[in-house]
Amino acid sequence: MADKFAIITGASTGIGFELATLAAKDGYDILVVADEPLIDAAAADFKQFGTDVQSVEADLSTIDGVDRLLAAAGGRQVDLLCANAGHGLGHAFLDQDLKDWRHVVDTNIVGTAYLLQKVLKPMVARNAGKVLVTGSIAGYIPGAFQAVYNGTKAFVDSFVAALQNEIRDADGVTLTNLMPGPVDTEFFARGDMLDTSVGADPKKSDPADVARDGWDAVMAGKASVVSGWKNKIQSAVANVTPNAVLAEQHRKMAEPGTANT
Repeated sequence: MADKFAIITGASTGIGFELATLAAKDGYDILVVADEPLIDAAAADFKQFGTDVQSVEADLSTIDGVDRLLAAAGGRQVDLLCANAGHGLGHAFLDQDLKDWRHVVDTNIVGTAYLLQKVLKPMVARNAGKVLVTGSIAGYIPGAFQAVYNGTKAFVDSFVAALQNEIRDADGVTLTNLMPGPVDTEFFARGDMLDTSVGADPKKSDPADVARDGWDAVMAGKASVVSGWKNKIQSAVANVTPNAVLAEQHRKMAEPGTANT
């Protein structure tokens, strides 16, 4: 058993998979979770690095799912949390089913906030621990045809910044917001966005590069990191661009049927 322990959520594919790989390579025992059976196959891959690996399939959009994850830790001190789990959803909001957009809200906001509260509280009490949250530059942009997802990421980006201020006296605790742009993961297939311009774009960021940016930032104690130079420019421009203009720009990326336009 290693002397440091990490929990990584959304670790079956994409950024979470890459973060779990980095943690295992760095000598952390890891507990990985996703809401699909693929998490067990991912865990088998992480074991090649010689640390203890546990996997649990749980729906982190529910309080019970988060509690199941925490119970699987068996009371072990969490030295690192990578709160990466999230869901997207494309198409016009008025065409979306309640259960679908509610799942996005409950995963990205409720599940994330509850997990952070449960893990950060003991970290602050002992003045030691690291947390990386996967936000998004989407939180700066009114997301036409991705309205609920972008709204949830606006919450996450704001929420993390607020928590950083609240726990500022716990200088042994690192809380970092990782803000990528579009990443080449299963996100767009799961969100039914493969027929959109952004979904079909072959130049999306590599999840391994995004994970490395987040890993380096949390280990360095940075408050936030925007992954990718194009995304750094976009996030800066978003701060001075009217919302109506941003929404129209996002529409051109995310409206169904724009994949070849």
